[in-house]
Amino acid sequence: MLPKPERLTKSSEFGYVYHQKRSVANSLLVLYVSNKKRDESIPTRVGFIVGKKVHKRAVKRNKAKRHIREAYKVMRKAEDFPLKDFQHLIFIARPPIVEADYKQVYDAVADCITRAAKRFK
Repeated sequence: MLPKPERLTKSSEFGYVYHQKRSVANSLLVLYVSNKKRDESIPTRVGFIVGKKVHKRAVKRNKAKRHIREAYKVMRKAEDFPLKDFQHLIFIARPPIVEADYKQVYDAVADCITRAAKRFK
């Protein structure tokens, strides 16, 4: 679990990021990105969404969310993390993520992050 200051928790925060309409996607995930940070001391805040359309069983949705969260944590700790300048990130799972293993999810998260860094820098 990410620390509280690094999580998006309110519906209005999610709505703000959606309103920016800056996204990249692949077969497993969609990544929404908001504006760049004005203050470097504030951490990047992240939200993870795995809806009921992905799978009807909560166990499967929670497993997918844990995989996405862990892949993000590993990438975030890297020295050259490309999205550390952005305020908010939202990862939204797509239905094929239920059959994917951790390695595939990690590759999908890495792909979205690198594509977003190229497109929005």
